[in-house]
Amino acid sequence: MLIQREIEPKIKNFLIKSKFRLLFIWGPRRSGKTTLLRKLAKEYKVPIFDFDFLSEREKFLPTKEALEKIAAEHKIILIDEVQNAPEATVALKILVDHFKVKIIATGSSELRQKSGEEFDSLADRFEEYFCLPLTTEEIINDTALKKYEVGAFTQILLEKLQIFGGYPEIYSGNLAETEKIGKLQKIVDAYVLKDIIDIYDLKNTKLAKDILTKIALQLGSEVSVREIASSLGANMVTVSNYIEIFIRNYILIPLPAFKTNLRRAVSENRKLYFYDLGIRNALIRDFRETSLRQDAGGVWENLVISELAKSRLIKNKQETFYFYREYSGKEVDLVIEDYKKRYKCLEIKKSGKKISRVFPLKHRLESITQKNFIEQLISK
Repeated sequence: MLIQREIEPKIKNFLIKSKFRLLFIWGPRRSGKTTLLRKLAKEYKVPIFDFDFLSEREKFLPTKEALEKIAAEHKIILIDEVQNAPEATVALKILVDHFKVKIIATGSSELRQKSGEEFDSLADRFEEYFCLPLTTEEIINDTALKKYEVGAFTQILLEKLQIFGGYPEIYSGNLAETEKIGKLQKIVDAYVLKDIIDIYDLKNTKLAKDILTKIALQLGSEVSVREIASSLGANMVTVSNYIEIFIRNYILIPLPAFKTNLRRAVSENRKLYFYDLGIRNALIRDFRETSLRQDAGGVWENLVISELAKSRLIKNKQETFYFYREYSGKEVDLVIEDYKKRYKCLEIKKSGKKISRVFPLKHRLESITQKNFIEQLISK
């Protein structure tokens, strides 16, 4: 079962435009990027150049002879895992500027950091979209439901996403629970960890997994790099670097503390959530239903924040996320700041408990529960 992704109409629109440009589709491994390319390859009858393979990368040498041959055969060029060849950035620029082709390249936005000034030379030549684990909106929009069926379907869906997450092959595949668990463990070990270790030439796969596991056990709580480093006998700088890599590769969502000049606000640490709860649950090896779990509140909080974070990237919303805490212990789960410095404060509760105003600046105050999830997250 292939679910229609929200960015698909945007990709089609990119290909319709007369201007020759480059389109990057960023996201983690196994999030559906290659599936999108395969659909395009079939529709437009063009090949996919897979940069996991050296032989494919070598075809994109920045020489006129090499690129002229490619452009003569294909006016649409599809590239998978482009971050594996940061040196190819020059070739992509030449193809767009001199050979009038359209390029769609998927991968990790680490290409931006790896290519440095060469990536900067692509300014005004590219667009970028995001392909992440499935959102509730994508799933519901792809399901032919009658209005009276939406409520019951949503409650079942939210439970599934809190346990097994939204990676397409996990959600869409007709898999038994044991098969889902096995696939999630493979995604963690073979893609989340091994790929990142290989790409960055890191030295310690066990440390990377231990860091992620420590974070997975602290959902909803502030994460101290110092405490993680101390508990693992690791260097603080190393732990911090690993965490930043997981953030840049769409595994972790950072939530910094909101700072004001008011003395009552306090926090030096961030909170960290997962883009996908299946990955998180695989790390701690807990796939129980939420009613049996002590961490149910943190899991629900993670689901809401991950849905909002995915929507922010996919829809290109100009928003910044924070949490807010005072010395007294009063806290706001999520503060959303838009580009005009307008604030919305969200209290994330499993049920509709009374909420009170804590945030010191002018703001809208709302709560998100399992009952109002659809109207709060999808309709806006």
